[in-house]
Amino acid sequence: MRIELFDAAEDPAAARALYEIYLAGAPDDVPGGPPMSPVVFGGLMVQGWCCEPREMWLASPGSGAPARAGTTAGPGPAAGGPVVGGYVLELPDRENQDRAGIWLLVAPGQRRAGIGTALLRHAGARARHLGRIMVTGEAMDGTAGSGFGRAVGATAKLTEARRTLDVRAIPVGRLGELRSSVKAASAGYSLLDWSGPMPGAYLDAVARLNEAMHDAPHGAGLEAQRWDAERVRATERRALSQGLRHYSVAAKDERTGELAGLTELSVDPAHPGWGHQELTVVARAHRGHRLGLLLKVAMLELLAEREPQLEAIETYNAETNAHMVGINEMLGYRVTGRLAFWQMPAAAVGGAPGSRVPLSGDPVSGL
Repeated sequence: MRIELFDAAEDPAAARALYEIYLAGAPDDVPGGPPMSPVVFGGLMVQGWCCEPREMWLASPGSGAPARAGTTAGPGPAAGGPVVGGYVLELPDRENQDRAGIWLLVAPGQRRAGIGTALLRHAGARARHLGRIMVTGEAMDGTAGSGFGRAVGATAKLTEARRTLDVRAIPVGRLGELRSSVKAASAGYSLLDWSGPMPGAYLDAVARLNEAMHDAPHGAGLEAQRWDAERVRATERRALSQGLRHYSVAAKDERTGELAGLTELSVDPAHPGWGHQELTVVARAHRGHRLGLLLKVAMLELLAEREPQLEAIETYNAETNAHMVGINEMLGYRVTGRLAFWQMPAAAVGGAPGSRVPLSGDPVSGL
């Protein structure tokens, strides 16, 4: 099998081929919601959530290893041939520099033929060459990816529940009732909101709120992300490049002017019926005032005005995050799946016999 490095900006055909593989597998790999649009997928492939460095690789059959009939996903790499799979290797450069994240994709019709294993071996070898000692990935429970993780010996270190809110099923008056229920506890706090990039005056405050996520449940051994104004702006640029409509609602302490909490949500114009919940956080010093519920109620009220066509919202929470789970259930969210985060030592991902690792992006055959 031939595995080649590609640059999505320089080779849009290769990027599209990898997207087509994702799209074909999405109904089974990420059931229960809309697939990512090409622009959103491309943004995550090239930048990830926090704009960390990454490599992108495509696989096509080598000589004597034709693809199965009717399963080509798109044009092949430069050497020719159909694309049967690929992976993105994320290489954190600010924290967790001993880790490499693997987003591995195999065309549905090509699965269970050793392609995923060959790609994982290649990715593991790249990770080791780049000084990483742990590789990580994620997959929804009950999917092929979940089975693959167990089969290769990876360990699930954290599970998040995927919850979905049927916006149309929220009873009339329910949001008003919830807002009234937190009125006394949240006295002394006011709300503000913005769409798209945030006002510059709030940049440092939002960075601090992202830092407040450090005590949220996370995988064992993971270093918490460090945030500053530039990292916040980088994530905004990523969302802008993906064409997302992005909304933020914040709570402000009227006594000090400090931002005490924040919730963020995005809508992909390609799937306007769906909202995707992002960060929700309350700074430790301001907890106990029911600001988490207040923020989420205010976001739903804002969306009713700005995105009236919205039908559903999805969110992910660690199952051990009892406080946020309780808020979501109060709003009407219901579990629609579970996402497991897998990891294994890079040294345990063996290289294929007779293969070599490309050190500077040159093609490799024989895997």
